[in-house]
Amino acid sequence: MPQLTLARIRALVRALNYVVSIHAADELQDDSLSILDLENIVLTGRIIERQRDRQTREAKVLIRGRTLDGSAAETVVKVSSSGTLFFITIYLV
Repeated sequence: MPQLTLARIRALVRALNYVVSIHAADELQDDSLSILDLENIVLTGRIIERQRDRQTREAKVLIRGRTLDGSAAETVVKVSSSGTLFFITIYLV
């Protein structure tokens, strides 16, 4: 599988080819954020850490960016075997 790049992640967001986990959706609601905030974090952000899932060995990345109101936030994403972007979690920093 090709390396997970910011360009690839942004292309998936622009194509609306993503899924938000239940956990990430709960975090959005808890922080009064919208799906547009989540998209903006990716579109304005940068990869600050690359990770590997301990159980599945899947590559995932931590992206730090800005919500629509300019608040700093981070999200963890991975790309599934089908090529869909998967938002694992999101939080304000």
